Amino acid sequence: MSGQGEHVSVRDRTRDDLLGLIRSSGGTTRPELVAVTKMSRSTVNQAVGRLLDEGRVYETVQQEKGPGSGSGRPATRLVATTSSSPVAGIDFGHNHVRVAVADERGMLLGQASREIDVDLRAFEALDLAAEMLAGIVRDSGLAAVGSVVAGIPGPLDARTGRVRSPTILSSWVELAPRDELQRRLGVPVRVENDAVLGAYGELRRGAGRGHANFLYVKASHGIGAGLVIGGQPYMGATGIAGEIGHINLPGRIESCRCGNRGCLEAVISVESLRDQIALTHPAWERSSIDLSAEADEVTTRILNESGRTLGRVLAQLCDLLNPDALIVGGELGALGAPLLEGVRSSISRYSQPAIAAAITVSAAELGERAELEGALELASAWMPVDR
Repeated sequence: MSGQGEHVSVRDRTRDDLLGLIRSSGGTTRPELVAVTKMSRSTVNQAVGRLLDEGRVYETVQQEKGPGSGSGRPATRLVATTSSSPVAGIDFGHNHVRVAVADERGMLLGQASREIDVDLRAFEALDLAAEMLAGIVRDSGLAAVGSVVAGIPGPLDARTGRVRSPTILSSWVELAPRDELQRRLGVPVRVENDAVLGAYGELRRGAGRGHANFLYVKASHGIGAGLVIGGQPYMGATGIAGEIGHINLPGRIESCRCGNRGCLEAVISVESLRDQIALTHPAWERSSIDLSAEADEVTTRILNESGRTLGRVLAQLCDLLNPDALIVGGELGALGAPLLEGVRSSISRYSQPAIAAAITVSAAELGERAELEGALELASAWMPVDR
């Protein structure tokens, strides 16, 4: 286990991503990995070689075909080494903590969710996550978990492992979440941005399957993006790629928690949509507005226009990245047709025609669980093998 602050190298991420594919497939070959990931043969062979040396996968010989089939030397199949230890995932949202435990095959063993102001109560949220995990382990009759992956809704500097932004997750500034969780849990912990884990979850279990290049957008109380390029999550130079929530929208003056005005997440978020719906429905109590349940004509128009605003920003990112899929997750992604149709309309209107034609726009298949599922998937792929 590397110490807090060490950068997770591209080689290690490639190894972990391939291990995740091998685990989820139940067994695969090197050519199949090359085809699915679009990585070079040499990159796959080097990563697989490391996994074999570490004892995290082993090889079996596929059954030969019959005489006259034209088959040459039988291919070797790569199978993930099973571990006796379950894994855990933690999803820190702006307003919630969710924890789940799964076995090495990904079967859910227990889960829990609690509401808390994560932004302003960092130590309480960390303590709560540890208590929730301990409760699941106890109630499930387990001895312990082998590893934990957690996601936080803010920029985490991969060089130092510390939260850097003084305005996003203000009570977390200069905290090293991995150190904090490892002290509380006593097991190996890895921490990533929550949108990155959402993208990883969709890549392994959701709408990202079959797509080597896609953009995942988590739209909830804030907005962030996870990028998958060439079948691998793209993190950027310091690990904070995807902070799209603070892209400025010309002409908008809504105040943002980052100190600027007109940021995307100040205009499009759960809270801003509730404000708009409450304004147009004076008889409704704002605190009781359920975005997923309101379906009158005015609310539909608000959701559609919000999707168009979001889509206009995403159209520029699509022109830059040329993805084959755009996946919208989080609470807003789960709202369905009105918002998604708005996003599609703006992608079609503002992206270059050839780029727009290649993009599939969809809601996250895993819904609001994408981040937690991604954490469990990564924990399983990254977990040290029992020796």
